[in-house]
Amino acid sequence: MHLSRPRTSFLFLLAFLFKAGAAFASATPSPALIVLNKQADELVIVDPQTNQVVGRVPVGPDPHEVVVSPDGKLAYTSSYGAELDPHNTISVVDLIAQKELRRIDLGALRAPHGLYVVAGKVYFTAEGSKAIGRYDPATNQIDMIQGLGQIRTHMIVVTEDGKHIFTSNTGSNSVSVIEPGATPLAWNIAHIPVGKAPEALELSPDGKEVWTAHAGDGGVSVIEVASKKVVQTIDARTKLSNRLKVTPDGKFVLISDLTGGELVVIDAHSRKVIKRVPMRGSPEEVLVAPDGSRAYVALENDNRIDVVDIKTLTVTGTFNTGRGPDGMAWAVRQ
Repeated sequence: MHLSRPRTSFLFLLAFLFKAGAAFASATPSPALIVLNKQADELVIVDPQTNQVVGRVPVGPDPHEVVVSPDGKLAYTSSYGAELDPHNTISVVDLIAQKELRRIDLGALRAPHGLYVVAGKVYFTAEGSKAIGRYDPATNQIDMIQGLGQIRTHMIVVTEDGKHIFTSNTGSNSVSVIEPGATPLAWNIAHIPVGKAPEALELSPDGKEVWTAHAGDGGVSVIEVASKKVVQTIDARTKLSNRLKVTPDGKFVLISDLTGGELVVIDAHSRKVIKRVPMRGSPEEVLVAPDGSRAYVALENDNRIDVVDIKTLTVTGTFNTGRGPDGMAWAVRQ
């Protein structure tokens, strides 16, 4: 008995060190690629250096979009449900502890989808209620609700100064612009007509333009923020555009064509399509790396994410995160 104790202690120490090493290997990196697996109702944390999943966090049902706090420590996911089963929660996830902290009950605001963070506050669309709202993490309160009266208010972007909020209204063929009025309760709203079924929505890096891709007619509208007018319409000839992203240098606009099975690349200066990158499957969400070197394209039906090199505009890698990857974001700790 006396001789077995050192061996037992040694084995215990080895087990402890193994667990500690595993925990360290699974720590959330910075930057981290955040991916939502819609079919698994989970948020996954990916190390972009290895394309390996280092953490999985259960979140609210049918998560579609995800954004990250400015300090890179918290993620917010919208539980959508669409028209048949609209949900009404947003999950708050601690990316360091890799756990859901709480679910924000949005009450009568149904089918939250698009998310955007400015000045630490989370803006969201409530598609089922024809409205938008804003969540303040500091007070844990919804501090703004604004009805728009548009059909399928899907995505949302906000200028850095918070003075212009844009939404794509897929069923109304419009982009709404919402601006603060003379008082906190007085919002000015205008609806800008665009092409058929606008869904994808993105601000240019300089904040001067809003780009939206039309899922219904293959076109793209470029809206000038200052004038709130469409300054150009591009015939991108997509079959069913899903998401649109502008590279950090403002040079390229990337559009995922869900039905066409392509990543369509537009030169932002010439406003012309310069390449169509074939994808093995149906591309949905697109996310560009912070340094602009590569793009990540989610293929939900194929349970994988493809990596596209921005210099060569070719697919250079692929990896799996789980069932139904779609919404993505970057977490960079400050």
